Amino acid sequence: MNTIKPIYYSAVAFFALVGCTAQKQVSKTSAPTTVSYPSIIKKVAPISDADLKRWSHLDLVKDTIPGMSVDKAYAELLKNKKGVKVIVGIVDSGVDIDHQDLKSVIWTNAKEIAGNGIDDDKNGFIDDIHGWNFLGDSGFENLEMTRILKKADDGSVAYKNAKADYEKKYKEALEGKQQVDFLLNTNKVIQTYLKKDDYTLEELNAIVTTNEELNKSKMIMTRVIGQSGPKFSADIEEYRKYVYDQLNYNLNREFNGRKSVGDNPDDINDTKYGNNIVYGPDKEEALHGTHVAGIIAQVRNNNVGGDGVANNVEIMAVRAVPNGDEYDKDIALAIRYAVDNGAKVINGSFGKSYSPHKQWVFDAIKYAEKKDVLFVHASGNDGNDIDLEKNINFPNDSEDNKKEFASNVLTVGALNNMYGQTVVAPFSNYGSINVDVYAPGMEIYASVPNNKYKYEQGTSMASPNAAGVAALVRSYYPKLSAKQVKQILMDSGTPLPASVELGENNDKKSAADTSKSGKMINAYNALILAEALSKNI
Repeated sequence: MNTIKPIYYSAVAFFALVGCTAQKQVSKTSAPTTVSYPSIIKKVAPISDADLKRWSHLDLVKDTIPGMSVDKAYAELLKNKKGVKVIVGIVDSGVDIDHQDLKSVIWTNAKEIAGNGIDDDKNGFIDDIHGWNFLGDSGFENLEMTRILKKADDGSVAYKNAKADYEKKYKEALEGKQQVDFLLNTNKVIQTYLKKDDYTLEELNAIVTTNEELNKSKMIMTRVIGQSGPKFSADIEEYRKYVYDQLNYNLNREFNGRKSVGDNPDDINDTKYGNNIVYGPDKEEALHGTHVAGIIAQVRNNNVGGDGVANNVEIMAVRAVPNGDEYDKDIALAIRYAVDNGAKVINGSFGKSYSPHKQWVFDAIKYAEKKDVLFVHASGNDGNDIDLEKNINFPNDSEDNKKEFASNVLTVGALNNMYGQTVVAPFSNYGSINVDVYAPGMEIYASVPNNKYKYEQGTSMASPNAAGVAALVRSYYPKLSAKQVKQILMDSGTPLPASVELGENNDKKSAADTSKSGKMINAYNALILAEALSKNI
């Protein structure tokens, strides 16, 4: 999806629509021991720019915004407490470890001597100072359905389904190309007339002409700017890249992104590959992982960019997710790497519909469970009920899509920033069995490569918000197990409204249909529950 397959949602959906149109708690403030929940709060005034940049940290009662009450937790519960350091593994597209808001919180392997070309700690990875890059110099990849079709037709249901899904997706990509090319040409007409690449809505409205083509272009771009705002040029480019990457790489059967890696991706025992450049060959392509890392661990209260959820963590960068679908082998080995090197929380903002070697990933999840590591995973952005077999989002924690085989996986859906029936983001997958809880995932402001910041949205952003709260709990209550932390995050959440709209069709469902808990993560309540539970250990 977008520049990489990790699960996040961008302007892509909006521009697809534009293209088609153009063409035809009230908690106690002192020593609280129990959690309580607010009645329905509805925000009337628009969210200010300042609040939007940190809305996931705000409080539903105080701010009328369905954030995770992170600021309240720091102010009232953690002010005079000290936690232990928690390592969080970011299995993603890579992390800009030199970013001004992240470099002080990047994990360093103390057992390894940098640059000596020796595996000092004998963990199988040479000079893995800040993590490992399982993709080497590779960046673009096929979707898994494309890889399946590149193999011989074995008559299996998986092959048949992959073929049908591929043909549908390829058709959509061609339509998307037509749409974005139309938008680019339309934009070019305006740029040529105004003799400038960037222009405002005011400049557009000031155009008075009898030229039919120019008037048509003006009408279309007025609508585009009206929907997208001043960043419309960047959004058009983002959509163009998404569409062209699909056709050139993700859905291109002639493309082989793996040949530069030098391993056999169908052999789990072939582990001597990759390198220690954790942001990959092009730092800009590490945008997704850098954003995810920032949500969790950007330095708090430094008046730079945004604030991370957790204040006592180290980020371990494990690059395993390309622009395209991740390989099961890379994900399995990445999880094991993070576990073996001390991570207590792993964030997985990625996913796919086909998983030929899913058992390798299942085994890695079970290994993490055995080592008491919590794996937080994004539910996906298709607006689907992933309890249905046809909508499975891998990796999951149930081999039959019903009964969990591990107790350490927290699957997270995405929230909008307006409490009420539309609080669940329309792109978010849901399911009363296979989604556990919800966290903020719409318009999340965080770090991106080269000391920049950006709003991104998707369950990819919800997952690290949840992982940040999990890390916070594990930092201040280290005796609690991964299983207990998962349950705390589910039990202590703020209830969703009794009725919510789910999916792109806005189907009205009960809160119980959204997830196992029917709740939104709340850091304040989670810490209260953790305090109470830890006293019994």
